[in-house]
Amino acid sequence: MRGSLEVADVFRRHGAAYRDDHKGGLGRVEAKVMGAVEACRTAVLGGHLEQCGDCGFLRPAFNSCRNRHCPKCQGLTRAEWLEDRQADLLPVEYFHVVFTVPAQVAQIAFQNKKVVYDILFKSAAETLRVIGADPKHLGAELGVVAVLHSWGQNLHYHPHIHCVVPGGGPSVDGARWVSCRSGFFLPVRVLSSLYRRLFLESLQAAFHQGALGFFGDLACLADPSAFAQLVKTLRGIDWVVYCKPPFGGPKQVLAYLGRYTHRVAIANSRLVSMADDNVTFRWKDYRHHDKVKLMTLGAGEFIRRFLLHTLPDGFHRIRHYGFLANGHRVAKIDLCRRLLDAPPPPPSEPLAADYRERYRQLTGRSLKVCPCCGGFVASIGAFKPGRPSWPDTS
Repeated sequence: MRGSLEVADVFRRHGAAYRDDHKGGLGRVEAKVMGAVEACRTAVLGGHLEQCGDCGFLRPAFNSCRNRHCPKCQGLTRAEWLEDRQADLLPVEYFHVVFTVPAQVAQIAFQNKKVVYDILFKSAAETLRVIGADPKHLGAELGVVAVLHSWGQNLHYHPHIHCVVPGGGPSVDGARWVSCRSGFFLPVRVLSSLYRRLFLESLQAAFHQGALGFFGDLACLADPSAFAQLVKTLRGIDWVVYCKPPFGGPKQVLAYLGRYTHRVAIANSRLVSMADDNVTFRWKDYRHHDKVKLMTLGAGEFIRRFLLHTLPDGFHRIRHYGFLANGHRVAKIDLCRRLLDAPPPPPSEPLAADYRERYRQLTGRSLKVCPCCGGFVASIGAFKPGRPSWPDTS
């Protein structure tokens, strides 16, 4: 059962103190996220008043902040994105491949998010493309949905890419479908070796182009010899790439994507309590058989860890490659279906313009049901942002 505590509650109670403690050090993006989450679904953003036509029940419906870092604002966006993906699903095995970076690279990434995240995406996608197209392994064009995450269960900074990939693809000449072996995708050691090389080549290029900045403990890396030594060290260690067992089928793929694509650093459902200056939340300890544990952090540290995972403005954290790339996706998916002799997906229901009706269509849950009698709730008037008073309904 979902608890009543929200990330927004932590921000509202402790945000002012956090801002005071970090004067001059709080970035514009982080400040914007804090403000959006604090204001979300409050009178600050305005909204409208709803009334049940049967029992007369009244309630305010406040507007959402729509910030992609807000735990409360991902439901409809996620549902719409998944609806668009329905037509892309193919009747084949799907695999989940994860590309991580060593701790030294994560430190550089934190100070250079846009540059290093772009390198992470491109290196992971190119690795899958090259190894997938190699006749020694598969000899096919792959399709990839890649999603950036930067957190672990304890909210520490851990950038990595989740890739969901169909287990096969069109042959190089487009004449046939090439399937991978059942239950096996591509050799992870081969993927890891190429991924490490491609990533470090791009990181070096960014350094030589002056695209990387180094501050604080990393300031020494601005020296070319120190940076070269770091790259040499990184070449000598294993980079973790792992492939999970295949999904049960396309429906499981869609359910999985729904959990991953529009996730934020921590969901409100994981919060347990906020007492005094501390916040307690649930987390899975993957090193101990996914055991669920409780972690308590000072409110300031909780906010700091949450803000570690803000993204640069305009940065796309979901990307498509190969035959799923946006530029030619429809034509390529049609080709894949012909090669697989698979029927086209059934036409989907046109979506309503009203967001509440659209939400019902996509999720099966209605926002218009009266919590008292189950009747129909309708809007009876709007109120402006920043005004807690209700509209005159007389």
